[in-house]
Amino acid sequence: MQITIVDGADNIAKVVLNGKLDISGAEKIALPLATLAGGKSGVLLDMTEVTFLASIGIRHLVMASKALTRRGGRLVLLNPNPLVTDVLTTSGVIELLPIARSDAEAAAALAPGT
Repeated sequence: MQITIVDGADNIAKVVLNGKLDISGAEKIALPLATLAGGKSGVLLDMTEVTFLASIGIRHLVMASKALTRRGGRLVLLNPNPLVTDVLTTSGVIELLPIARSDAEAAAALAPGT
């Protein structure tokens, strides 16, 4: 798992993930994601290049989302592939982890008051 973090405007960070979000991938994103969730008002998680999502990966995404929500922020997933989308849907976390299919849709989902 490779992780790239880009600080954006309005206290929103874009996190680009590439690889498998399995046990080892989840270990790599745990601390950076928790840090961002504690300090940003929004996190856009670009999952375009995530090829696999295990339950431990879902756990870290949900924890980050809940941390942001408690502070009035939001975590939005950008363009996960159909397999990853199916895993998220089947696990029942879609309401906690909204999915955007474009940068414009993601920006609207991260806008204050949405």
